[in-house]
Amino acid sequence: MAKRDYYEVLGVDKGASADDIKRSYRRLAMKYHPDKNPDDKDAEAKFKECAEAYEVLSDSEKRQRYDQFGHEGLRGTGMHDFSRINPEDIFSMFGLDDLFGGIFGGGRGRRSSRRGGPSRGYDLETTVELTLNDVADGAEKTIEFTRQDLCSECEGSGCAKGKKPDKCPACGGSGQVARGGGFFQMVSACQQCRGSGQIITDPCKKCRGTGRLPKKRKVSVKIPAGVHEGQGIRVSGEGEPGRGGGPRGDLYCYVRIKRHEFLERDGHHVVALVPISFTQAALGATIEVPSLNGTERLKIPAGTQYGSVFRIKGKGLPDLHSHRRGDQLVQVAVETPARLNDKQEELLREFAKTENKRVSPKATTFFEKLKKQFGNMV
Repeated sequence: MAKRDYYEVLGVDKGASADDIKRSYRRLAMKYHPDKNPDDKDAEAKFKECAEAYEVLSDSEKRQRYDQFGHEGLRGTGMHDFSRINPEDIFSMFGLDDLFGGIFGGGRGRRSSRRGGPSRGYDLETTVELTLNDVADGAEKTIEFTRQDLCSECEGSGCAKGKKPDKCPACGGSGQVARGGGFFQMVSACQQCRGSGQIITDPCKKCRGTGRLPKKRKVSVKIPAGVHEGQGIRVSGEGEPGRGGGPRGDLYCYVRIKRHEFLERDGHHVVALVPISFTQAALGATIEVPSLNGTERLKIPAGTQYGSVFRIKGKGLPDLHSHRRGDQLVQVAVETPARLNDKQEELLREFAKTENKRVSPKATTFFEKLKKQFGNMV
């Protein structure tokens, strides 16, 4: 399914300022948030779509690449796979817990209490381009992408070397605060520490207290034979690092198959459209046809009609699970010669007589036609 334009998703113009984009995202995120739309899968999908658009348009580098190249320009930038991210964790990615924590209250308290302990890192997604030959035989591809990784200076703590975070004075280290009294209390994420229970008073200069820095990464990915367009290959542990010592997320490589010059895929079969001459169709011939392995010899029987399809067994693509190969289908297109020399025309006219078929006489010149039309006036 094709992705919508990110500006359209957020309802802003291409020249919108960063503040306009943030305001629009906040408005839509509140509208589609799962806590306001329980058991509404469509609202959750729109909520995640808005988050994906905001990730790109709120980042000046990603936005520039998107404006210039569209969705294709974001390949290899370490985009988050929002389809696999819990909606409750999306706000923390953009530092918006302080806004939404108070709005959704106790419903988000469970998430806030988890943030003090280890949590799994976010999954990432990218694309890998394959040829039909890669699909036929399997392949090993080197994938380059950028991900947020632990800062080498502070090892992800966000604190200056030798320092440790302090307990948040606002929440006492619990990561959440309660408002109200009696039976009616609203529990929400602490605005000062954003639910972590800790604050950094002496931040690392290299990462400015975030504990993360963008880092380019290369991984080798084994692609099994028989994969299909859009299929995802999971590379375990190559996503972003978790919080509080939690495990890394995964990297999902989505397959994009490059168009072949002569062949098209039809399930596990490959199809080739091959032109043949009138005489080859009428008299029969053995021809070379393009295939995954170069060329294959194919016998064309006499009397072959336009559009006839021939099958070459076992020369297609393997099934991903059974590994059984499909076939190659060859459809022939009989070509009519556009120009004939005198000898060829003479032979064809003689042939036409044997068929008792009337054919047009040899073309007359323009002036002969003109004279016949207007007589002595020319």
